[in-house]
Amino acid sequence: MEAFAHLSILLSIILGLGITELLAGFARLIEHRRATAVYGPVIAWATLLLVAHVQTWWTIFGLRTLEQWTFLKFSAVLLQPITLYLLSVLAFPRSGKTFDVEANYFEHRRWFFALFAALLLVSIVKDLIVAGALPSMANLAFHAALFVVSVVGIATDNRVTHRLLAYGSLLLIGLYVALLFSRLT
Repeated sequence: MEAFAHLSILLSIILGLGITELLAGFARLIEHRRATAVYGPVIAWATLLLVAHVQTWWTIFGLRTLEQWTFLKFSAVLLQPITLYLLSVLAFPRSGKTFDVEANYFEHRRWFFALFAALLLVSIVKDLIVAGALPSMANLAFHAALFVVSVVGIATDNRVTHRLLAYGSLLLIGLYVALLFSRLT
């Protein structure tokens, strides 16, 4: 078995676990719809994370041509799905017949946005370690914009600001994928 095929199994499993967390969260919202007030930013962030999982899986395919794998390179790549998984766990309340989606969001917001900032840094460091170079300027610009979102998300608990962060970030990730990752390389 070639190295990439072997290594991609663990990456795919972790990405699959994160996607499962997100889909289970959406399912719990549907299942408990009478006892749950939907909070728009949670739906936006969960959707963004779902797109980020798929986009990560999509871009990992580009690593198939890498011939020399080291444990450091693999660890750098592995950190991205791990961080995405942790974010997915925080996206929705996990238990109970009735749960407060908005309260859960604000209870975990600092951890969520700190992990989101870490995800962005991991993405850049991964490119440095694996490719030996920074991502393109357009890619870095999207990372920088989302990093600012993370800092603001940590710094404030203002409800209006969090709505703007969530919906703006969802639009931004859509543009990011459409402009930079529309074709499988």
